[in-house]
Amino acid sequence: MKTITHRHLTVNGLALHVAEKGPLNGPAILFLHGFPELWYTWRSQMLALSAKGYRAIAPDLRGYGDSANPSSSTEYTSLHVVGDLVALIQSLDVGAVFVVGHDWGAMMGWYLCLYRPDLVKAFVSLTVPFRPRNPKVKPVDAMKASFGVDYYMCRFQKRGDMEDEIAKYGSKEVLKKIITGQKPGLPIMPKENPFGINLKTTTPLPCWFSEEDLNYYADKFDKTGFTGGLNYYRALDMNWELTAPWSQIQVKVPVKFIVGDLDLTYTTPGVKEYVHGGGFKLDVPLLDDVVVLKDVGHFINQERADDINSLIYDFFSKF
Repeated sequence: MKTITHRHLTVNGLALHVAEKGPLNGPAILFLHGFPELWYTWRSQMLALSAKGYRAIAPDLRGYGDSANPSSSTEYTSLHVVGDLVALIQSLDVGAVFVVGHDWGAMMGWYLCLYRPDLVKAFVSLTVPFRPRNPKVKPVDAMKASFGVDYYMCRFQKRGDMEDEIAKYGSKEVLKKIITGQKPGLPIMPKENPFGINLKTTTPLPCWFSEEDLNYYADKFDKTGFTGGLNYYRALDMNWELTAPWSQIQVKVPVKFIVGDLDLTYTTPGVKEYVHGGGFKLDVPLLDDVVVLKDVGHFINQERADDINSLIYDFFSKF
């Protein structure tokens, strides 16, 4: 970990913290984290892939960690975030890059492939398949109708509500519950104690997530708060409005999709049918492979680091 370098770059009008490891002339891999995470989620992948000769680049996305933290959700659209990524790629003078994304990082990876396929050699998406735009209904309305108002993405919409709930229990307890307390199926958040935290009991951490890891996350979120990360959810409907020109557009980038069979996204109604029933391949014609790992949940790149490292390397080494 001490061999990973850190610097701040000014891109797209804001300061972005970037972690790097590997030879400057090596093929570049851009790693994009999700919620509620940081560049740190890629620590194993950065070490493993840099040892193979790749230049591993992992930013804290806007709103996270040591990067700039705009206050308004209107500054977290896919156009803003992809604008950051394009400016980052151009500032590194690396040409096109390989991309790996998880959770919201995967979502932004899909948008990067849509908007600037010339900058992406190949894409590995973890946990989140491509989501074609439905021109008939806004996403939050669709989720409320399908899953109810207590569905987690719906509960994240109103500024301040979830921040207040997190403050009741503290960053560390909430992060521990989200990252290690995962279960398949729809994430429903009741009005009282939405994260299901019991402060009277102590749940041991899994072998793949240490107390040191938890403390690193908690220290950063204690400083920044969670609003930046939650703003990605609050920009869902705005993304829908802005992406009307890309309706019914295919992703023309080579893709590998990797997910755990217990993942909350994969086990959401309709997702397996889309991924395995032909819809995914229709929207992403260069889809190379779909890999479903057994007995693994949402934070797959941490829980099954060695497997993910090998799968990423096997795919990118083709190019």
